[in-house]
Amino acid sequence: MSRFDAVWLDAGGVLVLPDPTVLGPLLAYYGAAAGIERHRRAHYAAMAAKSAQGAEERDWRQYDEAYVRSLDVSEELVDEASRALGRVRIADLWRWPIPESVDALRALGSGGVPLAVVSNASGQVERSLLLSRVCQVGPGPGTPVRCVIDSHVVGVAKPDPAIFDFAAAHFVGVDRRRIAYVGDSVMMDVGGAVAADLHPILIDPYDDHADATFERIHSLADLLA
Repeated sequence: MSRFDAVWLDAGGVLVLPDPTVLGPLLAYYGAAAGIERHRRAHYAAMAAKSAQGAEERDWRQYDEAYVRSLDVSEELVDEASRALGRVRIADLWRWPIPESVDALRALGSGGVPLAVVSNASGQVERSLLLSRVCQVGPGPGTPVRCVIDSHVVGVAKPDPAIFDFAAAHFVGVDRRRIAYVGDSVMMDVGGAVAADLHPILIDPYDDHADATFERIHSLADLLA
C-alpha cells in the first residue's frame, strides 16, 4: 500500500455480486450448476467474455450467455436461460457482499487508507452498499468511505474518465497517479482508469486475463500484502 495514497473501487465484482441466492434457483430450472462458488466463478467468466467482445456498458448479452455457460447449462437452453438471467439481473440484485472484499475493505479503512467507490450503476449503489453492510459515507455498519459515485446520479459512466472527477473533488491534493482504481472490467474499469490517469488494478480471481499487461489481483486482500 506504500505505492498508493488512496484506493477507489468499483462496486460490482469488487465489493458485491449479483445475488447468487436469487440467481441459483432461477437458473437451476435450466439445469445450471448450483452453489455460491460456481456463481462467483460465473460472474468473472462472464465479465471476461463481455470485455473480450468489446461490449458497451449497456450491452449485457455476452455476459448473460457466458454466465449460464459457465454453470454448464446445455447449449440448447443457453438462449432461454440467458434471457431469463437478463430479465432478473436488475440493478437492485447487485447486493451480495463478497466476504473477503468486505474484510479487506475494513482493514484498509482501519489502516487509514482514504477510500471511495466509483461505479456504473442505476442510482441504487450507495443504498445497496449500506444495506449490505459493505460501506457508507460517514459512520455506519460498514467501512466509512469519502464518497460513493453512481454513474446514474452524476450523469456520466465509465469508461468516460469524467466520472472520476466527481470522486477527485473529495481527494483534493492527492496525485491521481498514486490512486489505485480496482475494478473487474477491462473496458470500463481499466480503460476508464487509464484515461483518468489513475493506476488501474483488475480483480481477476480465476486468471481469466493471465496475459494482461496491466496489474491484476486475485482478491482485494492482495492490496494488504
